[in-house]
Amino acid sequence: MRPYIICHMMSSVDGRIDCAMTAEIDKTDAYYQALDHLKFDAVLEGRVSRQMHYALPEPFKASTPAPIGKEKFYKAHSASHYDIAIDTHGSLKWPQDASANNLLVITDEDCPQEYHEYLTANGISWIACGKKGIDLRRSVEILAEDFGVKRLGIVGGGHINGAFLQSGLLDEVSVMIGGGIDGRAGMAAVFDGISDKNYPPTILTLNDVERMGNTVWLKYTVNK
Repeated sequence: MRPYIICHMMSSVDGRIDCAMTAEIDKTDAYYQALDHLKFDAVLEGRVSRQMHYALPEPFKASTPAPIGKEKFYKAHSASHYDIAIDTHGSLKWPQDASANNLLVITDEDCPQEYHEYLTANGISWIACGKKGIDLRRSVEILAEDFGVKRLGIVGGGHINGAFLQSGLLDEVSVMIGGGIDGRAGMAAVFDGISDKNYPPTILTLNDVERMGNTVWLKYTVNK
């Protein structure tokens, strides 16, 4: 059992997702209106996005590298909605209100046990899952079975979106295209980071198109 998973993003016409840029091309709250409409039990972001917007500036540094070494989870408290951070190696430190915001951190099993002890001491839920990298498929099963997550939103950045795509875990793609072009070299796209040059395109079925001011909201089902 796993949640129903939707990738929901705002992009420019050329598919770029830099937050400062998307804020310039759509100054409304259309993205958040759509996010509320999708009724997620949890939203998930990658380490880079969480570091940029939510985590403390200084990284966590374990005094000993001893790994947690096995699949394990800690549920600080039950919640109707979780904010999930992917942090494979346990490098992010969190503000004091992280527990109140129902933060849940996912690492791999090579992450230092000391990091999980830090999270537990601060009332932050966590999952350790996967050898030499997070096992996304097993992680979302734990989210469903042990945290009650039925609808999961993947909200960036491009590499974590690409990882969920490559793992075959996406059921829908929800893209809001703002009225602007980025064009800068090297900026992340909605889906990014798949190294296999022969990776085939993922075919989508268009379900709905909605205009929200100067932004177009496209909703697709992932063909499987």
